[in-house]
Amino acid sequence: MTANQGETAPDFTLPASNGEKISLSDYKGKNVVLYFYPKDMTPGCTIEACDFRDYSQNFEKNNTVVLGISPDPIEKHLKFIEKHDIPFLLLADEEKQVAKAYGVWQLKKNFGKEYMGIVRSTFIIDKDGTIVKEWRNVKVPNHVREVSDYIQECIITK
Repeated sequence: MTANQGETAPDFTLPASNGEKISLSDYKGKNVVLYFYPKDMTPGCTIEACDFRDYSQNFEKNNTVVLGISPDPIEKHLKFIEKHDIPFLLLADEEKQVAKAYGVWQLKKNFGKEYMGIVRSTFIIDKDGTIVKEWRNVKVPNHVREVSDYIQECIITK
């Protein structure tokens, strides 16, 4: 099963970088930017996280929470947060259950090799828990600005 735009976002509970277990349902009444990324400390993932960091005030003023999810353990997330001053929670999906529920754990190909991995994807979930926008196979340059613009133009003005 894959979560799709227009559907209720699958709820989940995962360990978070603040030491707590976080559920999507904890954010009912807020918009959520849920972004899946392959791995901490890699070039593309670092750029994406830093872009979300740099736009974090825009998201906050628009009643929007950013949550990043990867299969990395909390310990690696904490190093990533410290090194890059990430102001939002990173969640550890080590069993890939949430990635599978959102359809982002897929067969990938790189330099002729096939392997399972996270397909970089972003979902906007509205205050009622509905996926109102999705980006799959994200290309990092300008992506976060596009997400911020969408929230500003399409979510806040509703």
